[in-house]
Amino acid sequence: MYPNLYYAFKDLFGIGEGWRFLRFINSFGFFVALSFIGAAVTLSLELKRKERQGLMQGKDEVIVVGKPAGFPELFLNFILGFLLGYKIVGLFISSSPSTANPQDFVMSTEGSWPAGIILGLLFLGLKWYEKNKQKLPEPTERTIRIWPHDRVGDLTIFAAVFGFLGAKIFNSLENWGDFVKNPVESLISFSGLTFYGGLICAALAIWYYAKKNNIGFWYLNDAAAPGLMLAYGVGRIGCQVSGDGDWGILNSAYYTTADSKVALSSPDQFSSVLAQNKELYISQFGALDKVPHLSIKAPSFLPDWLFAYSYPHNVINEGARIADCNDSFCGHLPIPVFPTPLYETVICLILFFILWSSRKKFTVPGTLFGFYLVINGVERFFIEKIRVNTKYDIFGFHPTQAEIISFLLIVSGAAIWFVRHRQPPSIPSPESLG
Repeated sequence: MYPNLYYAFKDLFGIGEGWRFLRFINSFGFFVALSFIGAAVTLSLELKRKERQGLMQGKDEVIVVGKPAGFPELFLNFILGFLLGYKIVGLFISSSPSTANPQDFVMSTEGSWPAGIILGLLFLGLKWYEKNKQKLPEPTERTIRIWPHDRVGDLTIFAAVFGFLGAKIFNSLENWGDFVKNPVESLISFSGLTFYGGLICAALAIWYYAKKNNIGFWYLNDAAAPGLMLAYGVGRIGCQVSGDGDWGILNSAYYTTADSKVALSSPDQFSSVLAQNKELYISQFGALDKVPHLSIKAPSFLPDWLFAYSYPHNVINEGARIADCNDSFCGHLPIPVFPTPLYETVICLILFFILWSSRKKFTVPGTLFGFYLVINGVERFFIEKIRVNTKYDIFGFHPTQAEIISFLLIVSGAAIWFVRHRQPPSIPSPESLG
């Protein structure tokens, strides 16, 4: 596992201690950032295509040009520069022990005052210089047309902020006991994110933004659908690479050796390893006889780790301690699990290519998005069968939160497709065809 990029570069390229600054780039966060970039690129391409077809229009807005920078702008830029200097630059130059865990450092009150003030003044000065260079003797109003693809940056920020908040809120609801014990840490921690919570809250925020800026909601949904699938698949790479705990149930056909490899196990050996690590598994599942597991051996033509992975050096230090390990991340799972993030990455990337290659065939606005909801819900519903999750007791049924939401997504997607499919198809403007 690679908790941060330093571990990845050290293993792949043999870098030395001079590259320790890479420790501050969390592997999971790195791939989440890539997922947002990928989604933004595909969204922009689709919006431009729909604009060329005449299906989406720009909005005229009046702006004032030639006006010098005011106090609010300068103050906001100073605060932004100060925070970046105080926290991000401070992370690299501080000698505090808390820098070993960047998340703890960022969420603490520690930082570099000199770096914060210098970078704050630099941001303030750059803003003043930029506005002063454009200053006119008499500020004038101009009308400009802003197209939907010009707003992709704003849409991405809305999705990131409200997606993160939604993911934290739904994760807290899913793990209510842990949240009650330490609500503040649960909410500000970067670990523990529920994708569907993020999807729901981000969707509501984007709906509000689209309505406010006269962006066709169903066209926007269709344009975003492939990118959402791509983002989910890429984000799951971060889960797999970092070992963030979002893995599957135990595979009792294997056990983990002292050097973190997986080896075939017998039923007696599985019970023995469970007993040796009973504190770990009882804390997670309440009792040893409640530990969820399946016994599936990998076919001879496939590697064992594709069915059973021990997640050595995982970022949450889950499991037993690896022998002779003196690093910050020395945990591995005594009994390997199904690497579900890897499965979802492969499946969702395939589904992305299906959506991307067939998007032009969905001529009725909203139907592509409905199709996306259905296949996304089906994928997640079945992957839940081999994932570890909190289960609810509803009229004798015991679904997980993700199973409930994925079922609702399937129903909602089918309903959207059925209702929208009865609408007339979009007809590109004659100019776009000529």
